[in-house]
Amino acid sequence: MDVAVLYSGGKDSNYALYWAIKNNLNVKYLVNVESENKESYMFHIPNVHLTELSAKAVGIPLVKIYTKGEKEKEVEDLKEGIKNLDVDGIVTGAIASEYQKSRIDKICRELNLKSFSPLWKKDPEWILRTVSKLFNVIIVGVYAYGLNKEWLGRRIDESNIEELLKICEKYGIHKAFEGGEAETFVLDSPVFKKRIVIEEAEIEWHETWGVYNIKKAKLVDKL
Repeated sequence: MDVAVLYSGGKDSNYALYWAIKNNLNVKYLVNVESENKESYMFHIPNVHLTELSAKAVGIPLVKIYTKGEKEKEVEDLKEGIKNLDVDGIVTGAIASEYQKSRIDKICRELNLKSFSPLWKKDPEWILRTVSKLFNVIIVGVYAYGLNKEWLGRRIDESNIEELLKICEKYGIHKAFEGGEAETFVLDSPVFKKRIVIEEAEIEWHETWGVYNIKKAKLVDKL
């Protein structure tokens, strides 16, 4: 089956891509929706410009869709962007957002496409532990009390995942960040042909939230 994966460069969409490939779906396209005004009800924002580099890392064409991030209108923009793709289904990293999944499912019904969401309703702690083992994944945005500036740019791995999970427990943060409490970016994955190396980045901090802006990055051979 030919599919397109909705792709942001973060942990959930990378898991969706990994799942699709491992389940022998033919991923013809990665589809990224970029909000021109940096706001969205549906889509990942930080460092989405790097999806072009991620697509090159995995060796799959990227389809860019631009939107102004207006509620519901951005859903129509997504539909317009994928309606002419020669695929049989769409794969997403949706976890628990009924808002997100219901709208993607509706688009798929209207376009006669299969809808796949391999992370749907999975245990959040299982998701975080799984992606931290599968990928080189870093935190590029923090938006919840309890997650401070020190987490920006840090890889989630065995050295800090227990600390991160305790913070989530203490402050009521969704352990897979489904509520937008944090955003991530994947530098390497088992399905990448090359890995991403950050050459230049800066932290943008606003008292209670912040973003790790990757200014320059490149692809290098796998170790």
